[in-house]
Amino acid sequence: SGAALCRVCGCLGPRCCGRCRRAAYCGPEHQALDWRNGHRRSCRQHAAGDDSADAIPEHNEFLFPEYEILIEPEEPEFPADSADDEQGAEDTSKDAKEQEEVGAAGIADETFKSLDEETLEAMAKHETEEEKIFRMFKKQVAAEPEQIIRYCRGGEGPLWVSGENRPEEKDIPNCVCGAKRIFEFQIMPQLLNHLQVDSLGESIDWGTLVVYTCADSCGGGNEYLEEFIWKQDYSMGCT
Repeated sequence: SGAALCRVCGCLGPRCCGRCRRAAYCGPEHQALDWRNGHRRSCRQHAAGDDSADAIPEHNEFLFPEYEILIEPEEPEFPADSADDEQGAEDTSKDAKEQEEVGAAGIADETFKSLDEETLEAMAKHETEEEKIFRMFKKQVAAEPEQIIRYCRGGEGPLWVSGENRPEEKDIPNCVCGAKRIFEFQIMPQLLNHLQVDSLGESIDWGTLVVYTCADSCGGGNEYLEEFIWKQDYSMGCT
């Protein structure tokens, strides 16, 4: 019962196997992948009238695992009662950090002597901005390392992983109803740690996936409405 779902990825599967008419797929790529990895055998058994093939087995090595998502409000980054402790820790590590910076400065000085002043300024400005953005991203993520979704519809914008490849207002298309789309939630890269994608033989990666939805929350009855997603990768300067 219900909608037919692709046996490989779990998305809507309007395409089905022409022989057994029981295995659904989202497209020819996943149909070919499933055929090579076992459906060839079960499909032929079903066509031959083998009772054991009545139920077409699912290939769980392809489908993403399912988890329960817990919804919790984000706690303040630094609680008030821990401010003094953190200040003490910062003072303790300050001297060691300064020593490291002195040593690094000596090495950097030799490296940058061959570069002109204009190039150095341009590099410093770009790197500083990128490092600042990425540092803020890592700092926020460190507070909740298991967080896979950040939801904040109509409020604070997304937490960007880079200063590059950010959408402008003109890059976000309006909804089919004509209303603007606004930021609703973003999918964090930590989700990749929970998805078992190695068996697909393909790489899946992102810095963050930002979802924009209709500002008027227009309804589509019982149908799903297509919204807009923006994929931002890690900057080349992020380490």
